[in-house]
Amino acid sequence: MSGVVHIERISDAITRLELDNPPMNPLGPEMRATFMAALDEVERNDALRCLIVTGRGRAFCSGDDLKQAAGKGEDLAGFGRLLDRVEGSRVPVIAAVNGWCVGGGFELALCCDIRLASTEARFVCAGVNVGLMASTYRLPRLIGESRAKSMLLTGLPHDAETAERYGLVTGLHAPEGLQDAAVALAERIATRAPLSVEATKRTAHRALDLSPEESGRIWGDELRILRRSNDHKAALEAFRERRDPVFTRS
Repeated sequence: MSGVVHIERISDAITRLELDNPPMNPLGPEMRATFMAALDEVERNDALRCLIVTGRGRAFCSGDDLKQAAGKGEDLAGFGRLLDRVEGSRVPVIAAVNGWCVGGGFELALCCDIRLASTEARFVCAGVNVGLMASTYRLPRLIGESRAKSMLLTGLPHDAETAERYGLVTGLHAPEGLQDAAVALAERIATRAPLSVEATKRTAHRALDLSPEESGRIWGDELRILRRSNDHKAALEAFRERRDPVFTRS
């Protein structure tokens, strides 16, 4: 039986995608196609404000299915397209890392905007363990070169406490509380001005690659659009009237 991606609509604004491909939730070609189709489906919802990605069972994701890949370069390219798709989602993506997060699964977590982890989660940069390479771009940018190299060059598992200390995850939760914590965070994001959230995600993602001058130009362009938005006007009116704003993504 091939794996599935469960789509759970938490609310109009929040959807959870759960990888279910026992025992380690690998993302071989068929599973990647299923994941991409799930993204297509949920992103057609204009009301979507935040996406949660997690795994079922004892793993978040173990990356590509090496048995299926068997040295096929197109499989690696296909995996990269999935990672870019997750990273480029218009809405913030929260990784709720429930267990083993290995190789390409580790890279999938890095592509998400925010990572929360179960205290039982384990993180492995497995490229050097299987004669491949992954996470050499995203991980140093996230936690610094020295710590990244200690993970990348050894291929050793790192526990959730170490991941939090390194800044890889922003919160640890008991296994039974992880999903509730992810939903609570998503709910907070979903109540913020949608166009502002999307613009903030875009500009923050590019920040480390830009000069101050380039960043200033992009920031200015985005801000000029936001200042004319109905959501900004709604926020100003709500502030004057001492109430919560109602945003319409317009």
